[in-house]
Amino acid sequence: MHDSSYKQMILFVNNYLDRNKELKILDVGSHSVLGQISYKDIIITTPTWHYFGLDLVEGTNVNIVTKDLYNWTITDNEYDVVISGQCLEHVEDMYKWIKEISRVLKPDGLVCIIAPNSWGIHRHPVDCWRIFPDGMRFLMTKIGGLKELSIYMNGVDTIGIGTK
Repeated sequence: MHDSSYKQMILFVNNYLDRNKELKILDVGSHSVLGQISYKDIIITTPTWHYFGLDLVEGTNVNIVTKDLYNWTITDNEYDVVISGQCLEHVEDMYKWIKEISRVLKPDGLVCIIAPNSWGIHRHPVDCWRIFPDGMRFLMTKIGGLKELSIYMNGVDTIGIGTK
């Protein structure tokens, strides 16, 4: 992940999450490729927050390995917060993906998705999309059934923040 995405996640955490509240947080696409910085570093600084990383492969920051990108072995309404950064562009069927995020999110839970709106091709293993605010809004609200709290661009990233 690049530095701007990490900084945007810090802003989300500082502006939307309560450090005094017990939170179960799922990081979708959590594998730290090449030992890069990770959202886990932000989450574990608060003792009342519990971090769970989900990815398709075992590795650093991964607690849950799923074999199916669109059908996770997680119960409905399991997480208070779902975060995902620099993952969406690697998902072929973003509609099924956002529905799965919505399914595992508790009612009134929070979502933060950060995806590039411009960036060179970087397959891992595929590179499918660049997302603009209108596309993020459509994906989160019309497909995912989430309520928009904030959707904006910042440099090379589009950030979508919503609730269930």
